[in-house]
Amino acid sequence: MELQLGLPLFYFLLLGFAILMYVLLDGFDLGIGILYPWFNSDAEHDHLMRSISHVWDGNETWLVFGGVILFGAFPAAYASIASMLYLPIMLMLIGLIFRGVAFEYRFKSQRSKIWWNRSFAIGSSLAAFCQGLMLGVLVQGVDANNLALSSLQWLTPFSLFTGLAVMAGYALLACTYLTMKSRGAIQQKAARYGQRLLLFVMLCMLLVSLFTLLTQPEIRVRWFAGGYSLLLMLLPLAAGLTARLLFRDLGRVQRQFAADTDINSRHESRPFWLAATLFLLAFAGLVVGLFPYLLPRQLSFYAAAAPNSSLTFMLPGILIFVPLILAYTLWGYHIFRGKVEDYQEGY
Repeated sequence: MELQLGLPLFYFLLLGFAILMYVLLDGFDLGIGILYPWFNSDAEHDHLMRSISHVWDGNETWLVFGGVILFGAFPAAYASIASMLYLPIMLMLIGLIFRGVAFEYRFKSQRSKIWWNRSFAIGSSLAAFCQGLMLGVLVQGVDANNLALSSLQWLTPFSLFTGLAVMAGYALLACTYLTMKSRGAIQQKAARYGQRLLLFVMLCMLLVSLFTLLTQPEIRVRWFAGGYSLLLMLLPLAAGLTARLLFRDLGRVQRQFAADTDINSRHESRPFWLAATLFLLAFAGLVVGLFPYLLPRQLSFYAAAAPNSSLTFMLPGILIFVPLILAYTLWGYHIFRGKVEDYQEGY
């Protein structure tokens, strides 16, 4: 009995872990594409592409893994989400295809390079924007009494706003990643853009939080009237402190470069980990607000879970492949650690 109750929760947490890993890892390489138009020269574009050429396809493993968990462990939620969000999901996949093709052809092209640059930037932006749209729908909820129009409920002012917010968040991750992986003018430009994006991201987080609290009474009660309200208040406080440290470190990188002094390697790498921490805190706040629902106020993970026999059947594969994916992800980042140096070859 305990196994039957615990397996849905285990897969729910595993799904959340897969989503978080995808957002953190594929988030910064989608952000590189979003930042692409902000860098002008071919040399800068080459540098941006090389900074992620060794990890971008591996990062997308977590998207596939999350989809498999949703399909296998929560088929009812998979069916509802896939049918309701069919168009943004297809647009997201088209964007990912375009940016993937751009990777393969840009290094080998000459006259058509400008078109592959545009494909990479547009595909990355489209994929990130569609992910923000879907996040907005899940936060806002769906009108269960109007299922005939459910396929259009992703198109709201709030979901459009969250689409832009996710794009800004991914671009912020990319700025901190470039601060860690680059030198000179590119590093300084990334740090400067990162400070500006951080202010916008924090404003977006504040507005989304206020909207959620004002429109969903049950979430407001959970945050302010429950027994854990004081503990939950640590999340926004920690987010504010993290943002303050991130803004300071990005400014410090710029000042040290302007003073023509050596930049402390800790100050170069810490912004990325602070940005990742900021995303982790935002994700934790989202889970606190939505738990235990996969579709807000409609479908909990217990109700959406597959039969216990199916969950048990999947378990050996999960226990084998999750450590394997983590191992080769860590190994890949370890092998390609350090700065991106100039070279002429592709990847």
